[in-house]
Amino acid sequence: MSVNPQTKSATKAGVIGWPVAHSLSPALHTYWLKKYDLEGSYELLPTEPHRLGESLQTLGARGFCGANVTVPHKEFAAQAMDHLDATAAALSAVNLIIVRQDGSLEGRNTDGFGFVENLKAGVPGIDLKDTNVCLLGAGGTTKAVAYALLQEGAKLWITNRTQSKAEALKEQLEICAKGDIHIVPWSERSLALEDVKLLVNTTSLGMAAQPALSLDLDRLSTDVVVTDCVYAPLQTELLKNAKANGCRTVDGLGMLIHQARPAFRAWFGVDPQVTDELREILIQRQRELST
Repeated sequence: MSVNPQTKSATKAGVIGWPVAHSLSPALHTYWLKKYDLEGSYELLPTEPHRLGESLQTLGARGFCGANVTVPHKEFAAQAMDHLDATAAALSAVNLIIVRQDGSLEGRNTDGFGFVENLKAGVPGIDLKDTNVCLLGAGGTTKAVAYALLQEGAKLWITNRTQSKAEALKEQLEICAKGDIHIVPWSERSLALEDVKLLVNTTSLGMAAQPALSLDLDRLSTDVVVTDCVYAPLQTELLKNAKANGCRTVDGLGMLIHQARPAFRAWFGVDPQVTDELREILIQRQRELST
């Protein structure tokens, strides 16, 4: 743990979204604030789309040192920033805002960082360079994960229910990142699994109250790693089936936790640890929100 004394003072942050009541971020950041004995708070900031611009511009005046941004605001928030880091600029999306001392807004994107860190924590020693990866999806999460994987040197096979979206994503990625990117028709998604070493679901399929993910895993070898960005439920049918086939699996809760680490460090001056206790607190909070 490292502490920056200049930032160890009473302050507050929050999460902006619409809706946002289901967010686990308050439980996550509150745990770290208590663990490191820091003064401060983390609040829910429900913000309708037509009020987002005003909400962002008044963050500093309302005493916020920054905020997380969740759906559906990540892309618009990027347009409203005074400064963007390289990843946020490449993705044209922001999930972390920092209010600088001069009042200007800096936008960053840590979603891909969270994904890779979660994967490396779940599979210690994993090497993504030249690894064949099958990505299910073509939305904002897919873009962040794909960009991060390309930065690690992975080779991507992207498949999505709407192929035009997958092709558009490929074009966007080719502008901001280097690497091998291929499109696989959704009808052939099971065939694409034959030579991959990592399978990633970034869609909402398999999430609670969402349609199931239909995917034949018979072509997966037992040395394949399977991960799901969904964490409600924590053990999706994809992960259960992959585990039954002998594959190593990584759930999606860690992605949420690890993407929050750079935010907490930027706002409160501490590089926080990811603990089993924190995971259990978030799992319990998810159960409460689901009832």
